[in-house]
Amino acid sequence: MGFLTRGFHYMAMSDDRKRYMPLPDDRSPQRGKPLAYPEAVLLVNPVEPEFKGEVDDKYQYSCETQDLKVHGWISTNPPIGFWQITPSNEFRTGGPMKQELTSHVGPTNLAMFVSTHYGGSDLVIKFKDGEKWKKVFGPVFMYLSSTSTQQEHPLTLWEDAKEKMQDEVAKWPYSFPASTDFHKGHERGRISGRLLVYDRFVMAKTMHAIGASIGLAPPGDPGSWQHENKGYQFWSKTDVEGRFLIKNILAGTYNVYAWVHGFIGDYKNASTITITPGCDINVGDLVFEPPRDGPTLWEIGIPDRTAAEFYIPDADPMYSNQFLANDLNRFRQYGLWDRYANLYPDGDLVFTIGQSDYKKDWFFAHVNRKSYNIMHEKTTWTIKFELSDVNKNGTYKLRLALASTQLSTLQVRVNDPDADSPLFSNGITGGDNAIARHGIHGLYLLFNINIPGKLLNSNDKNMIYLTKLNEGIMFPGGVMYDYIRLEGPPRPAS
Repeated sequence: MGFLTRGFHYMAMSDDRKRYMPLPDDRSPQRGKPLAYPEAVLLVNPVEPEFKGEVDDKYQYSCETQDLKVHGWISTNPPIGFWQITPSNEFRTGGPMKQELTSHVGPTNLAMFVSTHYGGSDLVIKFKDGEKWKKVFGPVFMYLSSTSTQQEHPLTLWEDAKEKMQDEVAKWPYSFPASTDFHKGHERGRISGRLLVYDRFVMAKTMHAIGASIGLAPPGDPGSWQHENKGYQFWSKTDVEGRFLIKNILAGTYNVYAWVHGFIGDYKNASTITITPGCDINVGDLVFEPPRDGPTLWEIGIPDRTAAEFYIPDADPMYSNQFLANDLNRFRQYGLWDRYANLYPDGDLVFTIGQSDYKKDWFFAHVNRKSYNIMHEKTTWTIKFELSDVNKNGTYKLRLALASTQLSTLQVRVNDPDADSPLFSNGITGGDNAIARHGIHGLYLLFNINIPGKLLNSNDKNMIYLTKLNEGIMFPGGVMYDYIRLEGPPRPAS
């Protein structure tokens, strides 16, 4: 659902992305140059010279739905604000980290309820013959505002819109909808509890899961909420003691899901929870034990489901947008996938454990190399490390957490880059297209790969080779890593 608002030239969708926007005519063939895909246009001769050399692309204004509560436009003459406020995400698909479009040149204001953006075909709602389905989307609050005095600057309307958003969130669920399909507050329930995390190789006892994402979604496997598209989801964050409260839950049967910053994997409670009107359920202490076999031998990155901690290059000056030239939004610049070939024109990335710094030496996206002879060459990244006292009879574990995959085959080899058969291959995987759409993550995947000790060298150099094959895709496929860890062989609990 989209709204066009004439005379509105200033767009705001977050405190770090609000600005005067180019005009629709700037995207015309007479004024703009289409780039690798039609949504991205280089502004060559815009009406307003200040936009010359920028790339206009609606995906640069995407946002995680957990933060997507208000966005819109401001007209400075007369001073009017046009805002879309979404008080609840319960009806949106894909969970709190699902990214959606907001506002873009038009001026256009979008209300996205269902899409494949940053998720792929799994998020397309599919029906079987004769299947019955019903779901309430919204309500969404459309808010028109104006300044109270002539002296008040029109751009203060953004601050007013944020305050109004907080008011509407507090009113949810609304009492005015007449449809019986929209359940009022007294027809809903809530749950509370505490989430703890326990990793015996990191801590001696359970610790509070601070700032964890925890929610209710239809029953499924751990992490299935990322692909869920027919039901409702209800999410919250834990406090400094791991405690949580989730309110206004529609009656139904759910699993409790969670993930914890700093730990790999997904939590799912062992049994389902049935919500009834007016219920107040305390689930007590829930303990998440993240995947772990043995002690950490080395690690790369931070397990946070994004590639934000890795090296994100400056944009090509030909495509640079100044409003994105900051640490928060650097990854949203157009064409960063091609910067890999600029940084590594001949050889590929080599990362040495104990010497390299993932903030500087690990490129944020593993893509193919663009060259003159081959459109996209396969690329092989190398992790160098040393081990002492290798247990040749033991099994080591490589944890490969991915923040995004787009039609990519990733292969893992150990100490032999030319081995005919890789130790691991995921096959062509993913369709979230996050790299091309300027996201720093798409859908999360975790691969757990056994490495026989006999493949490793003791008191000598070892190499793990990560090869991104050329799948014949002209547009940038690739993967973004979230976190990589090598664990030693399992040890019995003390």
